[in-house]
Amino acid sequence: MNSKHWTFLSNHAHVLVCLVRDPEARLRKIADDVGITERAVQRIIGELEEAGVVTRHRFGRRNRYELDLDCSLRHPLESHKTLASVINIIAK
Repeated sequence: MNSKHWTFLSNHAHVLVCLVRDPEARLRKIADDVGITERAVQRIIGELEEAGVVTRHRFGRRNRYELDLDCSLRHPLESHKTLASVINIIAK
């Protein structure tokens, strides 16, 4: 495995960081920033919506994403932390 392709954060985390920085970001911009396809971003946002982490609000042809920064992280190792505690370190 080539270590150049390894990253500490998942694509889900990268998408969340993009949405914190710009809640009205277009899928294409997020895909370019994260380095994945628009379809992958759409899938990730759908999973985040299903988990209750992201709420999508439609304004005409645009979306605005609202994040529940108070939700607990899902893995047992970090479930004592909120999304805000991680995002505040990374996204600012």
